[in-house]
Amino acid sequence: MLQCTNMPNTKEQILYNLDVEHALLGALLLDNTLLDDIPESFDPNYFMSSTNKTIYLAIKSLSNRNIIADPITLSSELNNNEQFKNIDLKQVLISLVNNAIGLSVADYTEIITDFYLRREINKICLNTINECYQSFNDTVAVDIVDNAEQQLYNLSNKHLGGKLVPFHNALYTVIKASKEGLNNRIVSGITSGFNLIDKCLGGFNKSDLIILAGRPSMGKTALAVNIAFNASRAKLYGRKEGTGVIFFSLEMSAEQLATRLLSSATCVPAWDIKKGNINQSNIELFSKFYKEMENIELYIEETPNITSQQIKHKIRKMQLHNDIGLIIIDYLQLMSNDMRTKKDDNRVQEISAITRQLKNIARELDIPIIVLSQLSRAVEQRDDKRPQLADLRDSGSIEQDADIVMFVYREAYYKARQEPKLDTPEHEKWTQEMEQIRDKAEIIVAKHRNGPIATIPLFFDSNLTKFGNLPSN
Repeated sequence: MLQCTNMPNTKEQILYNLDVEHALLGALLLDNTLLDDIPESFDPNYFMSSTNKTIYLAIKSLSNRNIIADPITLSSELNNNEQFKNIDLKQVLISLVNNAIGLSVADYTEIITDFYLRREINKICLNTINECYQSFNDTVAVDIVDNAEQQLYNLSNKHLGGKLVPFHNALYTVIKASKEGLNNRIVSGITSGFNLIDKCLGGFNKSDLIILAGRPSMGKTALAVNIAFNASRAKLYGRKEGTGVIFFSLEMSAEQLATRLLSSATCVPAWDIKKGNINQSNIELFSKFYKEMENIELYIEETPNITSQQIKHKIRKMQLHNDIGLIIIDYLQLMSNDMRTKKDDNRVQEISAITRQLKNIARELDIPIIVLSQLSRAVEQRDDKRPQLADLRDSGSIEQDADIVMFVYREAYYKARQEPKLDTPEHEKWTQEMEQIRDKAEIIVAKHRNGPIATIPLFFDSNLTKFGNLPSN
């Protein structure tokens, strides 16, 4: 381990090593594939130098776009960055390559991380010392101890935790979840509010990435909104399979989603609510529903073009003061890639990077994440319109990263567009068939990493955009 260098004429020590930071960058420029050897836990903020951090992020950005990161491409990438104004950046980058030393990138990141943690510990200690001398009238010593302890715990939990799990701890968690499933009979995770979905999946379980896909007008958003409401309402009513929910809506406003839920709960069509085509009885229903839902933990985030990193930040912030156990994102193709700095021609790779990031967030925060996704038009070219895994739009690694892939399918949507001429035998037959399927939907579980695949029938009311259990369920 490299030692800190004493500062001139002081006993303080410099808690960074720029040579190591430069060596890491030089190694990556020599061989971009070494990025794969950098631990997932390594944070660019660990760099002491902001310019080194910028260079590191630029190398990753180029590599993610399948562009070789070398002194020429990198200097072009950073040409307009104010940090490098009046600097011969190409020569600086060439110097980094020429001075790369022989340690592995894992060694470099370990040293950089160690210095970062030392700097953070130093800040906590200095803050604690200052509190000892400056807070006689505001607090007592016990509070200073609690504050220092909390800061050290947060530092440890964020940067050192969650890697080594003793087997008996994991075994205890599995058995506990199994017992809870026995007691609940159906749900061991977060409820969807639909009996057959919960029975098939056991609820939505921690660290799972769930893809909910379908063609336009199949009801993806409607089902996702119903699930969000069912899970948060279960918590409101004190059921342990319920939880607080954040719904990231990249397409619809909070008011539009609220209108859907109000329509679903009160059986007043959303169009009538929007146009004010209601009566006093409806107003009384609305008021009653509002009072019941005042304390429900369902939150809607409207940020367009949001990135995975922004989503993680918002979840962490909400979890500080709220019980958030389920995330829903509507929808995948409207998200932006964290590493994207220029227009990327390869959308498949970009979507693949996003799904990997979302899976990592689900694991890191230990919560299920449901992500809505579009399907390709290939579905429309087949006689059988039921979706298949190959129909996932911009598929890339979506299927690979997901623990569960579910499709929403409504046969009546396609049947309604095949109406024959009136007053013909064909029309009479069509009418009979429509009556049988009008209010039916299918949830096709096409991938289930830890359980069975299945086709699950649900009730669907197109006037209220509302899904529900079939009477026998």
